[in-house]
Amino acid sequence: MLAIFILFFERKTATSAWAWILILFFVPIVGFVLYLLFGKSLRPKRLNSTATYDNKKFKEYRIRQLNELKEGSFRPSSKNVEKWLDLIQMNMSRTDAPLSTATDIQIFNDGTKKFNALFEDICKAKDHVHLQYFILNNDDLGRRLIGLLTKKAKQGVNIRFLYDDLGSKNLPKDFFDEFHASGGIAVPFLPALMSSINPRLNHRNHRKLVVVDGSVGYIGGFNVGDEYLGKKELGYWRDTHLRLEGSIIYSLQNRFFIDWNQATEKFPLKFAESFFPSKDENSGTAMQMVASGPLDTHEDIKNGYLKMIYHARKSIYLQTPYFIPDKSIMDALKTAALGGVDVQIMIPHQADHIFVHSATLSFARELLRDGVKVYSYKNGFLHAKTLVVDGQSYSVGSANMDIRSFKLNFEVNAFVYDEQSAREMEDLFFRDKELSAELTEETFKSQSWMEKIKQDVAQLVSPIL
Repeated sequence: MLAIFILFFERKTATSAWAWILILFFVPIVGFVLYLLFGKSLRPKRLNSTATYDNKKFKEYRIRQLNELKEGSFRPSSKNVEKWLDLIQMNMSRTDAPLSTATDIQIFNDGTKKFNALFEDICKAKDHVHLQYFILNNDDLGRRLIGLLTKKAKQGVNIRFLYDDLGSKNLPKDFFDEFHASGGIAVPFLPALMSSINPRLNHRNHRKLVVVDGSVGYIGGFNVGDEYLGKKELGYWRDTHLRLEGSIIYSLQNRFFIDWNQATEKFPLKFAESFFPSKDENSGTAMQMVASGPLDTHEDIKNGYLKMIYHARKSIYLQTPYFIPDKSIMDALKTAALGGVDVQIMIPHQADHIFVHSATLSFARELLRDGVKVYSYKNGFLHAKTLVVDGQSYSVGSANMDIRSFKLNFEVNAFVYDEQSAREMEDLFFRDKELSAELTEETFKSQSWMEKIKQDVAQLVSPIL
């Protein structure tokens, strides 16, 4: 009966539907429990309405740009932007992603440096700090951050913290007591309805962003916890995060407002000029903030990846901790490599999820046959989610190159159209390559038959991983 329900009533792709049916028939009881945990679709009514937030200026700005693009009257600020107009228009048509600018971009690949900069910006906050993280841990870094936010709240700064209920499941009940007593507000995303155990393992808010005084923003892959400073069993944590200034902060602030109001009816955010201080909208580096999630009919970040890959003429450099793409991404990477594009992919050598890592290796092995080069990062754990194309454009954010990020989680990525910072991203990739081992067909041939079977099985059920 459950199999019939999945086939005819659930909104799933054929591959994920058949993967679930396979599990249900081979391990029916376990499969039934797994489906309740992982397989159920998200119903829109589980999230609150966003009607309490309305930024007319932001919407009008996006619509005006979109109309100019469609009419052919849009005037890009540089030739580099002109090359990506089709990607820019697609992002703008599908999401709240006007083409904005960053007057300053700082790229962080080290957790200590990223959090030092973040703490410094929070210390300077005068009006508000908005934070959104998938994981907030009750450890030294987590307590230091909440301690600083509590101090700023006592000074009269408005502090709002949105955290994912499942990602931050180990927080004690009294973790936010002093923070709340000082005037700060912390809200969980999709909390458990009846108990401290949250059965909804999918449809998590995986985004990581911060906005300080509407003037400084952060986006990338770092969560809040000691492991992101390299202090846990996985060793050094290699991630990528951006610190931004400029009109692009409007887009980050807009995304936070929407997510916050979806998570809580008790503390709604409404538009105020202090949240969106006036900025020069034309100067700086062109970029867009693209969000996607399980309620969307299109996989917007994945489609952005695809556009970038098909644009490539010289090089594609990809870093991802979990490489479980769908057929469209696999075909795009193979086509690029067969057409002479230098396609290089970097994945972690260490595994934080064994079965997921086996699936990652199986897809990497398949790409080798078409000339894609694959590297295994060995200096700790690679958690960066970056895609750099032709040294001219790149994407950084929370979305992994996997089906979970494409379909099941709420994600946000920056798409940046700038040669200078794209070269910086390339340099980071090449420095990481010196700390990596290349995986070849001989590497996989030398593996045990048990490892090969594990990889094949993992790929078979990969649509639901």
